[in-house]
Amino acid sequence: MVKRTLADLSTYEAAGHHGCTCMRYHGKDETGATKFWIGMSEFLPGGGADYAYEDNPLEKVYYVLEGEMTVTDKDGNEYVIHKDESISFPPNEGRYLENKSNLPARMLVIINYPD
Repeated sequence: MVKRTLADLSTYEAAGHHGCTCMRYHGKDETGATKFWIGMSEFLPGGGADYAYEDNPLEKVYYVLEGEMTVTDKDGNEYVIHKDESISFPPNEGRYLENKSNLPARMLVIINYPD
C-alpha cells in the first residue's frame, strides 16, 4: 500500500501540452503500479493539449476536480467536462483539450500501461 499526497508529487513535461502543470500520483516509477498510472494536471485559462492519441493503443479517463475543460474530437464535436464529471477514451481515439474558461482547471488523468 502506498499513500501519496500533493506534497509528494513532482512535475513532468507532457509532450504537446501548454499552459499546464502535470504531476503523477501513482505509476511504475512513483509507486510501482504496473497496470495504470494516475496523474493530475492543472491548466491555466487557455492552456491545453494538442490533438493527439489517434495512434495510441491506451485507454484514458479524465476526471475534472475543479473548473472545466473542453475536449474536442476529430470531427470537431466539443464536450465540456465540469467539476465532478469525467470522460473516457477507448484506444486510438484522438482528442484536443483546452481550458476555455477564465479560471484555472484541475483534472485527474488515468491511463493504462500497454500489456
